[in-house]
Amino acid sequence: MTIQDFDIRVASAQDVDFAQQICDEMAESAKARGTGIAQRSAEYVANKMLEGKAVIAFHKDGTWAGFCYIETWSGEFVANSGLIVNPNFRKSGLAKAIKERIFKLSRTKYPDAKIFGLTTGLAVMKINSDLGYEPVTYSELTQDEKFWEGCKSCVNYDILMSKDRKNCMCTAMLFDPAEKQKEQEDKMKRITHKATLLERIENAIKRRMEKFSFELKG
Repeated sequence: MTIQDFDIRVASAQDVDFAQQICDEMAESAKARGTGIAQRSAEYVANKMLEGKAVIAFHKDGTWAGFCYIETWSGEFVANSGLIVNPNFRKSGLAKAIKERIFKLSRTKYPDAKIFGLTTGLAVMKINSDLGYEPVTYSELTQDEKFWEGCKSCVNYDILMSKDRKNCMCTAMLFDPAEKQKEQEDKMKRITHKATLLERIENAIKRRMEKFSFELKG
């Protein structure tokens, strides 16, 4: 099985019938891992599909294969949440492909927003890191109460609150487009400086060679 066996696309109204199945699998997956999860209703997931803020995947035989959706807070922060892959299609590279697609959708819809995630999964951390996320403290995430209310259904919520929302079992990761832009600009400056320095050295060598050749002729 390869990633070419799947159709990964932005979810729409035609996919809302899969909302309950997706929610059920999210809950079962969290239970199997023994980790927390911010539970969402089928109606909530369906609305994300209707808003064009979700990515869904199907196997070529038509079987639902995976899902992920976008959450936003004041347009300043975005999260790619609810990543789930049908157990029948795990370890196929599908999770990474879905994350890449939802990340691209987030960057298109909210180009200036900071994209963050909270996760306990090492595989997701690796995928996030490959996309340019950096580990951060909880203080660098959105402080919108609506976001933190979503953690109430998590089994680790008491731990979160006991630590004044400063840390918990999840690792926080953040993609800051402004910071990435600055890094790119600094990189280009270094490349330009290096090229300029190399050009100066080449010109100096050329002048020395020309002078040496002139002296020999003289």
